[in-house]
Amino acid sequence: MATQPQTNEDLVQVFDSEQESEAMVVQSLLEAAGIDAIIAGLDAPQDVLPGVGGVVVRVAAERADEARQIIAESKAGGEAAAEEGALNSEEVDAKGA
Repeated sequence: MATQPQTNEDLVQVFDSEQESEAMVVQSLLEAAGIDAIIAGLDAPQDVLPGVGGVVVRVAAERADEARQIIAESKAGGEAAAEEGALNSEEVDAKGA
């Protein structure tokens, strides 16, 4: 396992989301690939900026490109699986009708 960066200056953002659960999945994906990742909140004062916020995933600067590639490949694989599932669903509907 890689060593964790010592300060926030050593970290760069590789992913952002409004959903913490989505960021946690990305963090797990990166850690499974041997890239240490942290989740940081982007909470804004709700009395000033209601509904603004979210979370980001950050990694060491030297692993950022690799992390972005892993995230992109995972998204592409997920989209392909979703399309395949939709096609299979349409085939079942056509046979059942």
